[in-house]
Amino acid sequence: MDIREFHWLMNIVQNLDVGLVVLDRDFKIQVWNGFMESHSGRFTHEVRDGNLFELFPEVDRKWLERKANMVFKLNNRAFSTWEQKPYLLRFSNYRPITGAAPHMFQNLTLVPLADFGGQVSHIAIMIYDVTDEAMLASQQ
Repeated sequence: MDIREFHWLMNIVQNLDVGLVVLDRDFKIQVWNGFMESHSGRFTHEVRDGNLFELFPEVDRKWLERKANMVFKLNNRAFSTWEQKPYLLRFSNYRPITGAAPHMFQNLTLVPLADFGGQVSHIAIMIYDVTDEAMLASQQ
């Protein structure tokens, strides 16, 4: 991969309409994309190398540790839907149509990230805004 391709990849990651957080085994934030910056109000330089639970005490620590530890140990993806847990990080709902929602409803995918030796050293958490779907489901 040349530097141009790397630059393009970084642009894509920063502009995804999905939250992307990469955590190490100590739950220190290594990657925090543009979605996360805009919804949390915290920039990458403010959170990088900070402990997720210290920076965001509202995160359900026991739940996330249990979920993440399964990903670390089994080297397998894990998922969570808004029906199981409405959100990981409580972000405001910013959509005009679903403005009545108390917060952003989120689906999560936790992905193992292995080092060169094949050991899972980090996990990526993808956060999807599913507020529209949650509000539609609640109306039925």
